[in-house]
Amino acid sequence: MSANPEEYVFVDDGKIPNNKLPLLLYQNAFSERGSSGADWLERQFKINDWTNSWRNGIYSFHHYHSTSHEVLGVYSGNALVHLGGEKGEKIKIKAGDIIIIPAGVGHKNLQSNGLGVLGAYPEGRNWDLLRGLPGERPQADNNIAALPIPGQDPLLGASEGLVNIWKK
Repeated sequence: MSANPEEYVFVDDGKIPNNKLPLLLYQNAFSERGSSGADWLERQFKINDWTNSWRNGIYSFHHYHSTSHEVLGVYSGNALVHLGGEKGEKIKIKAGDIIIIPAGVGHKNLQSNGLGVLGAYPEGRNWDLLRGLPGERPQADNNIAALPIPGQDPLLGASEGLVNIWKK
């Protein structure tokens, strides 16, 4: 596993605000799979103060969160996800990958096979579910702009990963 994640930046498409902060993708970040992989992710994220976790998949419609950044750890299966809204990018993810999604960045499951994901939020923040519908903005934009950069990367902690990349 590389401590240098892939970075993706998506621009506001008029419906999905996205974010100037890059989405981070750590490929092959951990080796545990299935329920033991989910347990490992939950412990690792909690150590780095990313909590309020859940286990499931990724919604099959474009959505984003304006009240929190989000981390998704893939503990089983694989998927093709559409990131950044309709004008964004389609990326394959698989068990062992971790995706850190800045608030405002759209994400959608296009197709998956046996996908199991553990999600969590910095400092256990509560999250909203927005779809890029009329009336969501400008409040969503204000929420996104007011969010602090997390003090720790959910995988690497306080001295690596997003704490350096997002503060550039």
